Amino acid sequence: IELSSVTTSSINLPFITATQEGPQHLEMTITRAKFEELTADLVEKTMGPTRRALDDAGLKVEQIDRIILVGGSTRIPAVQEAIRKLLGKEPHKGVNPDEVVCLGAAYQAGVLSGEVKDVLLLDVTPLSLGIETLGGVFTRIIERNTTIPTTKKQIFSTAADNQTSVEIHVLQGERPMAADNKTLGRFMLDGIPPAPRGIPQIEVSFDLDANGIVNVSAKDLGTGKEQHITITSSSGLSKDQIEQMVKQSEQFAEDDLKRKELAEAKNQADSLAYSAEKSLKELGDKVDQDKADQVRKAVADLRSAAAGEDLDKIKQASEKLNGFLHELSAKLYEQAKQQQQTQTGGDSATGAGPQAADKDGEDVVDADYNIKDDKDDKDDQDA
Repeated sequence: IELSSVTTSSINLPFITATQEGPQHLEMTITRAKFEELTADLVEKTMGPTRRALDDAGLKVEQIDRIILVGGSTRIPAVQEAIRKLLGKEPHKGVNPDEVVCLGAAYQAGVLSGEVKDVLLLDVTPLSLGIETLGGVFTRIIERNTTIPTTKKQIFSTAADNQTSVEIHVLQGERPMAADNKTLGRFMLDGIPPAPRGIPQIEVSFDLDANGIVNVSAKDLGTGKEQHITITSSSGLSKDQIEQMVKQSEQFAEDDLKRKELAEAKNQADSLAYSAEKSLKELGDKVDQDKADQVRKAVADLRSAAAGEDLDKIKQASEKLNGFLHELSAKLYEQAKQQQQTQTGGDSATGAGPQAADKDGEDVVDADYNIKDDKDDKDDQDA
């Protein structure tokens, strides 16, 4: 939480273990850049559901009007930056992310109870609902993101001759196989007259109400026998405190400015070193060994400088590493440009062949032609 508003934070965990010398404590400082490095994969994972939500809604990025942040973790600057890059808009900060869920629930309760009449809330089912069919396959009856309340029906049959009963295995999930999804319940429909497989007609009905309660029924259309199952869905400060904080900020403004500048320099150095190491790893053999060694040494020097308190030294080391990275990028682009020019030149030389042949006086015949594929041949044979 602290790193959402400052660039460094102290970690103090007393008595984490004990040795012969006595109890051991953990005391360290972590920068925002280091925290973002450690959580980069988790932040990227949160973008997956966002992309799926867009796909499910059939919307494009430019059709999004407002982005509401939900949950305390959305205060993390890296999360907000990822949202900006993905959707190209500034997240809306008019609601408390810790309270937005309960506010929505309160509105929903008001709508369901009839107290709120001027708001229409459309809820959707978060996961697909269905049953297990032959071969352990998960057959969806209600697709994910279907607006509720809703009712869906589908006709099934028996899988074996003279089968007199069927088990209805109700599941929830998105995986294609039933075993990989969550079981919501099971029930049996018996009394089916013996018949060859595929002849009996079993109507399976899913009824999902506004409260999230699922009623699943199976009915033999031949005899009228039916069974069913019901699945229930499982910063305040006083005025004095505010004034005191304002006075302290004015009193220590100069010192705070220096500490902030040093912290930001360390933060930037940490980010730069991480980016450099990542670039070297991604580029691999495309980088000359000598240049790669220079970059690695510059990274080590920058990390060493960032471990100290000398602001000028940190800035100098950062500028040095930045210079190496700029040289590296320029060289890579130059190599790519040369390769493209070489390829273009080769294509031009190849394209000159037919023209040269025409100039030598060879006969050139213009003709109309039709393309006939194998499918047409097959159709002619069937006819």
